[in-house]
Amino acid sequence: MDRKVTIQDIANMANVSKSSVSRYLNDGYVSEENSKKIREAIEKTGFETNFFAKRLKTKKSGLIGIVIPRIDSVTVGKFLNGVNKKLKENGYQGIILISELDLDKELANINSLNQQGVDGIIINSMAITKKHIELTSKLRIPTIFSGQKNEFINYIKIDDYEAGRIMGSYFKAKGHKNIVFLGVNEWDKAVGVDRKNGFVDAIKENNSKCEVQFVETDFSFICAYNKAEEVLKYNPTAIVCATDNICLGILRYLHENKIKVPDEISVAGFGGYDIGSVSYPTLTTVAFDYELIGMKSAQGILDLIEGKGLEENGDTSLKLIERESVREIK
Repeated sequence: MDRKVTIQDIANMANVSKSSVSRYLNDGYVSEENSKKIREAIEKTGFETNFFAKRLKTKKSGLIGIVIPRIDSVTVGKFLNGVNKKLKENGYQGIILISELDLDKELANINSLNQQGVDGIIINSMAITKKHIELTSKLRIPTIFSGQKNEFINYIKIDDYEAGRIMGSYFKAKGHKNIVFLGVNEWDKAVGVDRKNGFVDAIKENNSKCEVQFVETDFSFICAYNKAEEVLKYNPTAIVCATDNICLGILRYLHENKIKVPDEISVAGFGGYDIGSVSYPTLTTVAFDYELIGMKSAQGILDLIEGKGLEENGDTSLKLIERESVREIK
């Protein structure tokens, strides 16, 4: 009987390393030249990998579950790019499930991925509830959350409070005293609480005459547009929006009603979306590196799978981008 062809045999025939063949078989990065040589060697030998046999031997599937709240989001898209880049570099593939902004479905997705035998799960979560903690604590595979934090779970996230402080300090320096913060419900602790609190704390520091009103919206363009009339009842000199997408709804309403930005009212947001650089006027924002968050989340889950400790939740690159949508109050 002919001897079974191994990965080492393919590596020898292609004159590449064994690890290169392994990355090729797991859709990891291999140069175009080496990919061609490996592919030709596989075709000549009829070599095939058996996924399930490999899993039984290594106790790993090479799959990472990824739970996201929605697919029609600029931030989620950039986050997934970062996750995919890091997983691909390490020979892993992602399985994506979408929760459609439903917390119960998010929990069901986590459970489903666990049952499918993934090696770990990344959860771009809307909120961390008691049920999230109970479920993930029972799993025999590691999980990591992004977007939200809790002392009882592994997480990688943006410092939303610091982002709020950056924007608050900026508007304080610009002399604004009457501001509306157009934000989201507090069930989203990161955006609905931390981002808002950071802004309020910074702008009111040694600035007692400053007033910040709060109007609640959701994350959609249309809801922000519909809330604009309520916002303007406060006669603010500035509207600070919890995300750049919310800003776009406000800008549309102000434009339609011939209210000039920033001459009559200033507008700013959070996120650093590309569209903010081409809107009219261009949008002042605190930019987040969502792709970096994705890469850090992926590296975090890979480290946990290997039994390593999770690195401290360090720099995630917050940056104030000053554009045309804010004026200084003399």
